[in-house]
Amino acid sequence: MTTDLFERATRLKLRFPTLRGVVSVEDLWEMPLTSKTGFDLDSTAKAVNAQLKSAQEDSFVVTRANPQRTGLELQMEIIKHVIAVLLRESEEKLARAGRKAEKERLLSILESKQVEKMQGMSEEELKARIAELERA
Repeated sequence: MTTDLFERATRLKLRFPTLRGVVSVEDLWEMPLTSKTGFDLDSTAKAVNAQLKSAQEDSFVVTRANPQRTGLELQMEIIKHVIAVLLRESEEKLARAGRKAEKERLLSILESKQVEKMQGMSEEELKARIAELERA
């Protein structure tokens, strides 16, 4: 499904309206999800959605294919897919960062416990351990 989606988009050379002009399918991957400037995927999706709504058919009896509407629907599908992938990647990145931070905290606690254990050693045990390390 996704392959077909992007194959159609690239064959049609789809372009997407943004505040900075039109962008290609490939450019969507580089855009932020949201921004203060309005150059983002959310604003682009809103613009395509507005065009899609304005391309509505007025007749409920006579139905004919509207190539403009078909292209806009494809644009909307692509933008939604890109947004979904980027959101998932962002969530995965946050989860990885959380796991890394927890691991670092655990390592720090482990080091503290090891230091505590060493501090609890007798003088003789410390000297024996130092001598052992010097021989190695």
